[in-house]
Amino acid sequence: MITIQMPVRFFAGEGCVAANKEVFSGTGSACLIVTGRSAAEKSGALREMTALFDVLGIRSQIFSGVRENPTVESCRAAGEEGASFGADFVLGIGGGSAMDAAKAVSVFAANPGLSEEAFYEKAWDKPPLPILLIGTSAGTGSEVTDVSVLTDQKGRKHSIHDPRLFAAAAFGDWRYTCSQPEKTTVSAALDILCHAAESYFSKKAHTLSRIYAASAIRMAFSVLFAAFGAADAEKALSDQDREVLYEASILAGLAINVTGTCFPHNVGYYLTEKYHVAHGFACAEFLPDLMRHAEQTDPALYGRFLEETGLQQGDFSKLLSRTLPAFGFRLSGEEIDGILPRWENNNSVKNTIGTVDTEMIRGFLGKAF
Repeated sequence: MITIQMPVRFFAGEGCVAANKEVFSGTGSACLIVTGRSAAEKSGALREMTALFDVLGIRSQIFSGVRENPTVESCRAAGEEGASFGADFVLGIGGGSAMDAAKAVSVFAANPGLSEEAFYEKAWDKPPLPILLIGTSAGTGSEVTDVSVLTDQKGRKHSIHDPRLFAAAAFGDWRYTCSQPEKTTVSAALDILCHAAESYFSKKAHTLSRIYAASAIRMAFSVLFAAFGAADAEKALSDQDREVLYEASILAGLAINVTGTCFPHNVGYYLTEKYHVAHGFACAEFLPDLMRHAEQTDPALYGRFLEETGLQQGDFSKLLSRTLPAFGFRLSGEEIDGILPRWENNNSVKNTIGTVDTEMIRGFLGKAF
């Protein structure tokens, strides 16, 4: 059975924000704009939006306190600020962190005083405020998912899924991604590959989700391998490359919207929490492990994957050898033993085809670190 729920009105292309300004005026009259420290401003999106709001007569207030791997506490603070301001909708401008935060902020703005526990339990007395999103990076695909990944008060990353977190509308103008530094761009692009590959080998995958996933991989891999796949490759990404990566990120987002992610994402969370490894790099470290596991578990499906993506066996490893940074740390056996319980009965681990257990994860971590 095939089921897809993706109610987001998604507008893409150069100038798509100004061309669809009626979406903003039709959503509300007072907006809390949720951004990170600099991405929204550097991209030009924030400047364009504040100017547009002035023309439309929409009151706005900016919350720029979102950091990478946003915390629930910062989202609660933003939500309370939005409630005090009288916001009737939330606009997230930025990469995955800002967009994920905006989704959570919409909950807290509608429910001031909501606790972290009640947030994760989805015990929301009132529905979230309407959410609009503008992406400035090519990676998470948060524009088209009902997922928000946040860091709790204990420093652990958790994802929350709820159909009420779908944006009412999202805008994808690839030009906003051009201000991203190269390292950030590469990490985000590897996140595209992880989203798509993990979705393809999810137990929840179906024909249409695998079409999204395979298309995203073909597009993102072709750009990354041309730029970084050989010692003498030209590393500068063209405007066309950035447009392709942005389109691939949306396709991968559509894929994980159906399936969710698998073990590379959740195991990668630990590297981000403890060692501050950028999210895309952290997840991609375990992408070859997923490929080997898929080949051993379902050779026919793995062969179909290679055929549909146009990849050769080992292509991911070749690419990662040139794009992953040197992490500069080791994990002791004692440390690995201490963290293994977090993956017992974990949904992302169980979502992977076949069976992945903590002993396998011990092996993945031990081999890598």
